[in-house]
Amino acid sequence: MNEEQTVRNPKGLLISLCAVMMMSVMNGTMFNIAVPDIAKTYQLMPSEVSWVMTGYIMVYAVGALTYGKLADFYPYRTLITFGLSIFCIGSLFGFFAQNYAMVLLARVIQALGGAMIPALVFLAPIRYFPNERGKVLGIVSSVMAFASGVGPIAGGFIAGFLDWRYLFLTSALIIVTLPFLRKNLPQEEAKKGYIDYLGAALIAGVISTLLLGITLGISWLFLLSVTCFGLNIWRMKSIDEPFIPAHLFKNIKYRATIITSFLGVVCLFGMMFMLPIMFRDAYGMGTMMIGLVLFPGALSAALMGQKGGRLVDTKGNIFVLYLALTLLASGFLLLSTLVGAHPYVVSATIIVAYMSFPLVQASSADLLANILHKNETGVGMGVFNLLNFVSGALSGALIGKSLDVFDPNQPFNWFGFEGTTAVYSNVFLVFSLIIVLGFLQFRFNYHKKERVYARKKAASL
Repeated sequence: MNEEQTVRNPKGLLISLCAVMMMSVMNGTMFNIAVPDIAKTYQLMPSEVSWVMTGYIMVYAVGALTYGKLADFYPYRTLITFGLSIFCIGSLFGFFAQNYAMVLLARVIQALGGAMIPALVFLAPIRYFPNERGKVLGIVSSVMAFASGVGPIAGGFIAGFLDWRYLFLTSALIIVTLPFLRKNLPQEEAKKGYIDYLGAALIAGVISTLLLGITLGISWLFLLSVTCFGLNIWRMKSIDEPFIPAHLFKNIKYRATIITSFLGVVCLFGMMFMLPIMFRDAYGMGTMMIGLVLFPGALSAALMGQKGGRLVDTKGNIFVLYLALTLLASGFLLLSTLVGAHPYVVSATIIVAYMSFPLVQASSADLLANILHKNETGVGMGVFNLLNFVSGALSGALIGKSLDVFDPNQPFNWFGFEGTTAVYSNVFLVFSLIIVLGFLQFRFNYHKKERVYARKKAASL
């Protein structure tokens, strides 16, 4: 029987998937807005408060890939019930937190449960909508973009009128989607299978020690990170079913795509983490005003998300990726130049970079779908999501440390503003250069086989 026929109400399932994804994305963007308030409450430095985001993403990253593997063996209804229940418990724990350590623990618990959501939402279209996979993924991407637009303004109003702790209480409302998901997901039986938990632990070790080393400045943690990485490589080559198959990375086009996506998301997440801090410290804005200033950029991502899939279909995924990278590099260069100007000018400039987010995601995902073999789609997309989440955590840790250490008065950008915004101008300039490097490596590596083939053909004539 076709798996799509096992879904009693496909429309109801799609609505449920979109609802849970929207609330999950809003959870992340709302807390991004509240970072300055949390820092003020507990008298934290930028690198310390960055763990509100990086700690969450770190656990979320490994968890998303783990849930993806578990979905091959356990029913979605079981996984969704477990994940959302844990997420709700973490949210309630955070609402009643009495100190910063409890806030971080609450975010970790949230991540342990919430990591299930991308695994469900991105794999369900493949499993339950095989004949409409592209359409369903496009709808989900639009909802994600819309949520990223609503999240900042919602977070600003909640934290502004009430308190940032109420963001935890708002996140707990995600549990209302559980009955609808259980009703619309088909009843399935558990299957036997093997999951390399040791490999998962080694990957978690690489990520956590690297981020801790950057944040705390402890050199031996970098050595431990390298050790975990080496052991993971050995593990990948020594067993039949490693947590991440080594052969995936032998595909040049796959490598080029995930590297480019990784670099793009590093800069985008870094921008999202840094902007609230910048508007608070350099412009003296409150949380609600920060939300209003960021809303036009986030809304542009929502609107562009609706067109991203259509552009990929009509213009091609490579064209859209090149367009997205060009917009990103230009947007970051403009921000580097204009940071320090009137906040409305900066708000308008943010739109150029923000609107590129769904284009990068849509084009990269479509490229990978065409590159990967059908049997490798789950793990291949899982690695793609893993690296995207890690990039977000890494950027938060690096930028938090940079803001702690550097306080220049003169920006590297000759046309930039002097003063308290100089450090932010420098970071945006570095972002622009990173995007250019990503563009060049993709162009060189993705088309490498075509160039070799063309040379061989020309030599044979």
